[in-house]
Amino acid sequence: MRKSIVVTFILLVFISTANSQETWTLERCIEYALTNNIQVKQQELNIKVSEVNLLQSKMDALPTLNLSANHSYSFGLVTNYVTNTKEALNTQATSYSLSTGIPIYNGLQLTNSRKQNQFNLKASVADVESVKNDIALTIASLYLQILYQQELVEVEKRQVELSEMQLSRTKVLVEAGSLPEGNLYEVEALLASDELQLVNAQNQLTLSYLNLTQLLELKSTEGFYIEKPVIPEVDSVMLMTENPVQIFKTAEEIMPQIQSARFKLQSSELGLRIARGGLQPRLSLGANYNSGAQYRIQDSYDFTGDPFFTQIKDNSSKSVGLSLSIPIFNGLSARNRVSTARIGLMNSQLALESERNALYKNIQQAYTDAVAAEKKLQASHKSKAASEESFRYTESKFNIGLVTALDYTTAKNKLAQAENDLLQAKYELIFKIKILEFYKGMPLKL
Repeated sequence: MRKSIVVTFILLVFISTANSQETWTLERCIEYALTNNIQVKQQELNIKVSEVNLLQSKMDALPTLNLSANHSYSFGLVTNYVTNTKEALNTQATSYSLSTGIPIYNGLQLTNSRKQNQFNLKASVADVESVKNDIALTIASLYLQILYQQELVEVEKRQVELSEMQLSRTKVLVEAGSLPEGNLYEVEALLASDELQLVNAQNQLTLSYLNLTQLLELKSTEGFYIEKPVIPEVDSVMLMTENPVQIFKTAEEIMPQIQSARFKLQSSELGLRIARGGLQPRLSLGANYNSGAQYRIQDSYDFTGDPFFTQIKDNSSKSVGLSLSIPIFNGLSARNRVSTARIGLMNSQLALESERNALYKNIQQAYTDAVAAEKKLQASHKSKAASEESFRYTESKFNIGLVTALDYTTAKNKLAQAENDLLQAKYELIFKIKILEFYKGMPLKL
């Protein structure tokens, strides 16, 4: 019985540990960030504001209906509701009014306002997508940075292992008298340097994890580990078959920042139409119903001879009419609004051009960086191969005392640098190609 309890406990601990160390894929990181990131949530609130503004612009075209009531006390000379003459009375009076109105023509401002708010809503949606894209690219960069740091840690571990093995060999050779004792001290110093580089690489890995978890709005890095995917050989065929201009033609049709700038430009065009509508006449239809009742205060609710509802019926009045307003001079406020709207339109045109230029520059930069990284990767492969041969040759000569410890250290450091350069070029090329694929509408995944 006790044995089964112990086995069950061990299984529960193992399952709990496994769950607490669940790995995160790049896709999961991006999905989680887009759901929980505060910046995204703030941008989504702007969509709700735009939806409210659009609804209000639609409601503004509907007729208005208002009911008002008033109860007042009068002392002295007042108008008698029944005789319609002035009398010296202390009275109470109750009046009601029901009014409605509908705009018939106002320079198409209501129609253009509704269309403008539709474009503002589309721009808000595109702005949210633009923020999501920025976050997704940042997460991809941090994710690849962690993968790079993980491999760099493994490189530094191998360097430490090499130094430890060389230290053991050197001790044997020094004790046998084949090498001077100074070589032992230099190898020990090399091992200490390699251990320091390993600690630095591990610290950078921890910092990279921290940066990613902070962007994900996670409270701690504890139990957070990314999945290490099998990354195939980098395919640079796209760099040979497409150029920045071709990629840009695709990107400008699908990237949300360009779509948002276009929607805002269309909104500004309608804003100019709305401002010009303020220079045109306004025509509206209105209707009113009014009534009231009056009684003397001292006569204990004596409604001056007639009951309350009888007075309401007899005193009612109705009216229907058209209202025309023609702007002639209003301190140039309407014309100044037109001038301001025209400036806003020009600013929106410049904003669209600026977004297009920024997108093209980003694509051009990513493409140039990818080409450079590919060349660096090819050169790094050759450099690593050469450094490995040079290190093996130097190591064999060092073991028989034909080269100094300084020569050995130099060859070993060159090998470590070549491996580091190879990793940098590899992950830089991966990231730049992923950016170019993203601009073509392909999802970010490894």
